[in-house]
Amino acid sequence: MSFDTLNLHEALIRAVKTAGYTAPTEVQTLAIPPAMAGRDLMVSSNTGSGKTASFVLPALTRVLASRSQPRPPRGVMQGPRILVLTPTRELAMQVAKATMDYGRFVPGLSVATVVGGVPYGLQLKQLRGPLDILIATPGRLIDHLESGKAVLGNIEMLVLDEADRMLDMGFIDPIHHIAAATPKARQTVMYSATFGGHVGRLAEDLLRTPQRIEVSSQTEAHADIEQRLHWADDFQHKNALLDHILTERSVEQALVFTSTQRDADWLAERLGEMGHSVAALHGGMPQGRRNRVLQGLRSKHLRVLVATDVAARGLDVPSISHVINFGLPMKEEDYVHRIGRTGRAGRAGLAVTLAERRDSGMIHRIQRYTTQRIAPTTIVGLEPKRVEPKPAAPMGQRPAGKSFGPRPSGRPAFKPAGKTFSKPGARPR
Repeated sequence: MSFDTLNLHEALIRAVKTAGYTAPTEVQTLAIPPAMAGRDLMVSSNTGSGKTASFVLPALTRVLASRSQPRPPRGVMQGPRILVLTPTRELAMQVAKATMDYGRFVPGLSVATVVGGVPYGLQLKQLRGPLDILIATPGRLIDHLESGKAVLGNIEMLVLDEADRMLDMGFIDPIHHIAAATPKARQTVMYSATFGGHVGRLAEDLLRTPQRIEVSSQTEAHADIEQRLHWADDFQHKNALLDHILTERSVEQALVFTSTQRDADWLAERLGEMGHSVAALHGGMPQGRRNRVLQGLRSKHLRVLVATDVAARGLDVPSISHVINFGLPMKEEDYVHRIGRTGRAGRAGLAVTLAERRDSGMIHRIQRYTTQRIAPTTIVGLEPKRVEPKPAAPMGQRPAGKSFGPRPSGRPAFKPAGKTFSKPGARPR
């Protein structure tokens, strides 16, 4: 199938081809036609499957249709026609970039992002002007909505991207509040890894007789990603494994995941002292600095990015050859999102997990969740001295069906800024 068969506007087909795409992905093939027909959708699709285009192209179709309608008088706030809610700033920026790419031939297209960490002045200016598509995180949009600066009375299409993640971050009430400010007759499209539990209840509240589209389970294997597991005896051993991997010539760019913001800052500083071109990325950084870090990664001025789950959500950089789990995720599904940052755009990728014995429970849960065994691997000269934990290690008396993160490491407090480590790989003091 080609994009020509999806009944898209000529301007969108031209933009898609200019972006280098010749055929739609499975989720695009299944979701675009009903979305363009105005159906409410519940869509599950793996990361890297092209889901962004599956809602951006129908949204741009609505924008193109509106071009035949009279524009409001100058100075009258009409508000956007399309609203896309995302869990993080990075994902919002990614969606905005895709929207501008696919809408490059849409006359007079206006797209705005409303996210935290950015001065209010610029956002207020964007909200006052003519606006087609608004891409926002729930928290900052609520600020503008309650102050009367955001007008949502003309929303025709509401998109909830990564709805499960937004609910995990506590945005259930803001989403209800935002949806209540939009017309009841709107179209609602919801993307989520799962539609069970509270996500399913949200779908029942917001969607009208939705069409369910499940392209592939979140447990489906990433065909272009090799997964490896290195058991580490202790924290120093894990550092040594990381250092060795990052010196391999096969590493084009590496994304190293940590469990906390403090870990990200500490590890980025340690790797920088060793001579790596590296930066940290996490939610505690100002938005301007985060933008500079992402630009450095995309321009390949950075070879290593040390990030937390929230910061790297939606990150799409095809040259990331390695994803390294230095700290394990708090949820099994986050592992799938992490490794999906590599092996993109048809490239092969390598996902490496560095785990200590106390992480065996989480490793077992990840393997059970993905229905795949992560093959244990060793590096010559850095083999673990301790016996490898059993693949199906007992999980103790933990409640069934719940997700638990790694147990606290007991790591000492992190070193004050400006001081040096006694030696590479030493624990922070």
